[in-house]
Amino acid sequence: MSANIAEMEKRRTAARMGGGQKRTDAQHAKGKLTARERLLILLDEGSFEEVDMYVEHNCVDFGMAAQTIPGDGVVTGSGTINGRLVYIYAQDFTVFGGAVSERHAMKICKIMDAAMKVGAPVIGLNDSGGARIQEGVASLGGYTEIFQRNVLASGVVPQLSLIMGPCAGGAVYSPAMTDFIFMVKDSSYMFVTGPDVVKTVTNEIVTQEELGGAVTHSTKTSVADLALENDIEALLTARDLIDFLPANNREGVPERPTSDPYDRIEDSLDTLIPANANQPYDMHEVVRKVLDEGDFFEIQPTHAANIIVGFGRVEGRTVGVVANQPMVLAGVLDINASKKAARFVRFCDAFEIPILTFVDVPGFLPGTAQEYGGIIKHGAKLLFAYAEATVPKITVITRKAYGGAYCVMSSKHLRGDLNYSWPTGEIAVMGAKGAVEIIFRQDIGDPDKIAERTREYEDAFANPFVAASKGFIDEVIHPRNTRRRIALGLRKLRNKSLENPWKKHDNIPL
Repeated sequence: MSANIAEMEKRRTAARMGGGQKRTDAQHAKGKLTARERLLILLDEGSFEEVDMYVEHNCVDFGMAAQTIPGDGVVTGSGTINGRLVYIYAQDFTVFGGAVSERHAMKICKIMDAAMKVGAPVIGLNDSGGARIQEGVASLGGYTEIFQRNVLASGVVPQLSLIMGPCAGGAVYSPAMTDFIFMVKDSSYMFVTGPDVVKTVTNEIVTQEELGGAVTHSTKTSVADLALENDIEALLTARDLIDFLPANNREGVPERPTSDPYDRIEDSLDTLIPANANQPYDMHEVVRKVLDEGDFFEIQPTHAANIIVGFGRVEGRTVGVVANQPMVLAGVLDINASKKAARFVRFCDAFEIPILTFVDVPGFLPGTAQEYGGIIKHGAKLLFAYAEATVPKITVITRKAYGGAYCVMSSKHLRGDLNYSWPTGEIAVMGAKGAVEIIFRQDIGDPDKIAERTREYEDAFANPFVAASKGFIDEVIHPRNTRRRIALGLRKLRNKSLENPWKKHDNIPL
């Protein structure tokens, strides 16, 4: 028996060494942790249970039969984050550059299948050179098996991808289909074709970082949700995110104790809105003062910053937040903001996370760039997402809610459950100046008449009471009581039941 145990420990030690000390040192020299070091940081101490430690590839071509390393370049298993179960895989760049073989993919598929069976999140730590060329189409088949599981798991269990090294070619499509992507600055990149191919085909000269680095994808392309400074920050941030998310689409949101009173009064909100309607203010202040302890986990903060999305808690229970940001482009909705918010709303709806919407929106961004870019269909994505959502939806209009953008931002007409407005709310087809110039176009040559008509329009319509008189606003509330109103609303809506008509799936305007 002791000999058998000794053999087992010998094999375990060999598997844990991965590609050996020399390759581990090379990984450290690049400022990167190894796969197993990453798991030690991400998971609760002592919670990781590995599976398939001894799996080896089955390739015999190109001399591969003589090159076998236990684990085959990926560490898989399960563990806990703050006591909650997650399934995880971590690609090991020290073994064949983390390249995906048939068996490597099989290991990933096995833990994804297990996560689906028990209803637990899946976290992938990506650090791979791509498909293992020596295996040819078998490697591609393995990739596609992973893609299939990404699709089946979508909306069933949360999926989080951490890009902690190269992720190129077909490998990018697995993270692209997960719910959230974190990237590490200066050491991770994602692209379908690399700089050399780009130069050959288009004659463009571009670096890996410029083409597919963390900053590029978290600001320009929206492929990544966050760009973190290093491996450790990325892993700790992943722990924070998982804390907000339900384990699956049936379990309900996680709840944690809080000492923040549900009826906390925030007097500063009464004076937050500037007297000048064209003067901006930071919507983050509203969001943080409403949520428990001011804790807000923002998603894609550097992309389409004219809209804010992220997670917080009210009375210890997770909520999703969508808010226009007057500090950026006056909070206008454009193509990127619509896509960003629509995807977030659909995630919240899939996982039964209530949605809080804070509205200060002057409309959709005009211009040929937006129209040619398809603002009609992209704006419709956000409209569609809110309209199909059946989770509790509470909306607070803080200032402007003009035109089609009013309709889109979780209005009462899109089955909003509770729609509140501050006294500073302005709910109208458009701003006073634009409306007067259309209605009274015959007076445009008379500045005094136009000024008088503008004042009349503002007095009549630049307020929330016309909409409230029609039942489109449930109540005009004191800004300082916003948190209490939202907390009580969420309590009432906790057992909300609403179903859409049966369908195989919808046809959102992609």
